[in-house]
Amino acid sequence: MRLLFLGDVMGRSGRTAVAAELPRLRREWALDFVVVNGENATGGAGLSAAHAALLFEAGADCVTLGDHAFDQREMTTAIEQETRILRPLNYARLAPGRGARFFDAPGGRKVFVAQVLGRVFMKQPFDDPFSAIDAALKPASLGGGAQAVIVDVHAEATSEKTALGHWCDGRASLVVGTHTHIPTSDTRILARGTAFQSDAGMCGDYDSVIGMDKLEPISRFVTGMARTRFTPAEGAATLSGVFVETDDATGLARRVVPVRAGGVLGQSGP
Repeated sequence: MRLLFLGDVMGRSGRTAVAAELPRLRREWALDFVVVNGENATGGAGLSAAHAALLFEAGADCVTLGDHAFDQREMTTAIEQETRILRPLNYARLAPGRGARFFDAPGGRKVFVAQVLGRVFMKQPFDDPFSAIDAALKPASLGGGAQAVIVDVHAEATSEKTALGHWCDGRASLVVGTHTHIPTSDTRILARGTAFQSDAGMCGDYDSVIGMDKLEPISRFVTGMARTRFTPAEGAATLSGVFVETDDATGLARRVVPVRAGGVLGQSGP
């Protein structure tokens, strides 16, 4: 299978880039399944139902969230109605929505997508992501119940993301990190065949401070005080993510390539 994962969509700039570029990438790269992390797509904090619909219209098969999953209050009901949106497995026991599910893919194949939140340096005391993903993967064995498995690790620390990558090695087609908005250069296939990258980066304006207009973050670093609210940067966005080609028999990765499209980071892909 040919899989694409796009990192955190950041504000209007990121939404515009996904809407403009993803239909072309789906066609030119003959993609079978696309996952987009959309948790910053609405004003840089959360996802509205309308913006989720835009991401699906552009070509996403699944949209994942993160620690800002319910910053847009309407998502508490929208996620129950739109089952292609996933919130983290370990967000909260009574949170609406689901953290993992099977999706249909071309040729009668099944793709299993799951998301977990890390705990290191995160503001809330989330449940253990290792046990959460361990339980979720049991009914989704590669080559059996699922032809591909994608795990989104929404976390701050690269050490925790890497540990979760090795924890899932051989049980997932791709484990990829989100949340920090900066693409890492450690794209590789792990020892048991799982593609891994510590962070996919963001779909947003990189002439910024992790997607936010740079003046206010710089002012806070210099003065130690907040002057105004953070607002998403609105220049040309770069789509950042990961492309994976899997073996149809095993579901494991044969090839993994970092993706950059548009914006200021240059061009890369399969």
